Amino acid sequence: MSIQRTFLITALLVFISLEFFFLKQGNAKLVMLLPIGLGLGISLYHAAFGFTAAYRRAIVEKDLSGISAQIIMLVLAMVLFAPVLAAGEIFGHRVGGAVAPVGLSMAFGAFIFGLGMQLAGGCGSGTLFTAGGGNARMLVVLVFFCVGGFWGTLDLHLWQQLPDMGRVSLGKTLGWGIAIPLQIGVLVLVYRGLRYMGASNQRPLWPTGGLTFRTLLTGPWPLLLSAVLLAVFNWLTLLIAGHPWSITWAFALWGAKTATTFGWDPMSSGFWTGGFQERALNRSVLADVTSVMNVGIMLGALSAASLAGKVAPNLRMGWRPLIAAILGGLLLGYGARLAYGCNIGAFFSGIASTSLHGWVWIIAALIGNWLGIKLRPVFSLSNA
Repeated sequence: MSIQRTFLITALLVFISLEFFFLKQGNAKLVMLLPIGLGLGISLYHAAFGFTAAYRRAIVEKDLSGISAQIIMLVLAMVLFAPVLAAGEIFGHRVGGAVAPVGLSMAFGAFIFGLGMQLAGGCGSGTLFTAGGGNARMLVVLVFFCVGGFWGTLDLHLWQQLPDMGRVSLGKTLGWGIAIPLQIGVLVLVYRGLRYMGASNQRPLWPTGGLTFRTLLTGPWPLLLSAVLLAVFNWLTLLIAGHPWSITWAFALWGAKTATTFGWDPMSSGFWTGGFQERALNRSVLADVTSVMNVGIMLGALSAASLAGKVAPNLRMGWRPLIAAILGGLLLGYGARLAYGCNIGAFFSGIASTSLHGWVWIIAALIGNWLGIKLRPVFSLSNA
């Protein structure tokens, strides 16, 4: 049996086992969310839908392809989210958007997250799908992403003393009929502005020859297909979980659970004492929605990589790229805690929810990305 088939069968067996486990528990929510995570992982991997590389190509090569796909994804998600968030409930349970405070600490967190993106070579979703696809360096990033996320929870109370203007939902403040067209208009202006400055779509968003069954199975997928699927899967997450797709909370939780095994006392931290955080820490990881979806993403990426015949872990890496992976992971984790999320929870889900913090997040993160691109050669990382 080939190594690719072994990995594929392993991923499917883990997926099926988890589905039976959730069925036995009678947890219908997790039964539905695990396959959504699987679909997200496949979509991300087969289209190589990364935010980090898209920003680097836009800055270095003036290639708008990845940015264009993200704009389409955001517009579709906004349109899907709006009626649900305006109603405030669906199928008899409450739903809420990804709306977080806008402040100095949040902006700084987004900035260092953006810097970490380029040093690590991935973002929240990018780390998951590349690590799940067998990239050994990104497994290092993932470990230190968890360390940084946990570290951020211990310092969060200090950062939250800085000024902020609270949570601002444009949909609730201006009305959904104004907020959605306004946000779409801003995205159109951004696109037109980038085109005016000489950027262009250097890769097709959809193949001229269409899609074949083999392409759907083994990839690569067009960016447009992945953009649409990510928006739909995020919407389905909102309907089922009651909140949009997020990633990095789970990394902080995994870091905290690991710390307890080394003797750390959760009662020493205000963040982990009381409320949702303490309940999550005291329960199984498999009871946490974000953790389960993250596992699904990694299983989906591993399945996709196996079908594409690309699972080939390479443990060799230079010391400079290794240091960049460690630093990048720490910056990603710490920054995500300060910024109330990553490129998914803060940017994608935030803007889809008409949260002002999503717009501030992307501006600060892009500045961090620019600095990270300047620093990549120091760590023997190519910007090509």
